Amino acid sequence: MKRTYEIRDLEPYINWAYYYHAWQLHTSEQQQKSREEAEQTLRQLNGKYHVHALFQLYSAHSDGDDIVLLTTEGQQPVTRIPLLRQQREDSEHLCLSDFIHPKHDRIGIFATAVDLGLETDFEHDGYQKMQVQLLADRLAEAAAEKLHEEVRRETWGYAPDEHLSMEELHAEHFQGIRPAIGYPSLPDTSLNFVLDELLQFKQIGIRLTESGAMKPHASVSGLMIALPTAHYFSIGKIGEDQLCDYARRRGLPLETVRKFLASNL
Repeated sequence: MKRTYEIRDLEPYINWAYYYHAWQLHTSEQQQKSREEAEQTLRQLNGKYHVHALFQLYSAHSDGDDIVLLTTEGQQPVTRIPLLRQQREDSEHLCLSDFIHPKHDRIGIFATAVDLGLETDFEHDGYQKMQVQLLADRLAEAAAEKLHEEVRRETWGYAPDEHLSMEELHAEHFQGIRPAIGYPSLPDTSLNFVLDELLQFKQIGIRLTESGAMKPHASVSGLMIALPTAHYFSIGKIGEDQLCDYARRRGLPLETVRKFLASNL
């Protein structure tokens, strides 16, 4: 599934708290003034630039610390998504595969990205460049929020009667989770290569660096998991034993994976 969103349709989904944090705005007066300026900029950008999304729903099951994606019929494996497990003694020792049934389940994969021009067309003005970049980041996240809502209510349809306010959406009061690659429960950005093979990121203008980082920077990718008890967590530090096992499951040289996970070692 491919979607293209108008900026005006994503504006209600923007979580302004992150925008204020990026500008280090602490008073309500500062925040209100900044938002008014930002909304004016969004009106100017609307129609000239768009935000794009990809989504695919798969039959799946867990296999240890891997999630196995299957064909539409749920018969033949399409690919494996190797994952990491918490190893800290004070942790719950969680892995995202714990939220996928070992026999029969479903999982969504997604990506969103802004038009590249939002990151390249404003070099002439330092302030505007910063403002548009921060808005682009918020729009990519807003697209993921809106896409996830559509998936829950319609495409996957496991929550067809959901009716949440924007405050409730931003507080994640919906069923399931949307862990993004590069975030604490999915710290290995090179997993983007796995998702790229399935979604063909180039359809929405995303290209990957050698480490799997996405360009445009204002892009989001990840998984959608429906289990009501699923929740977010941080992998944190892992040991050499898990690093070796993960490299084996990824089918990559140990030293390559060591570079990908340097901040978790």
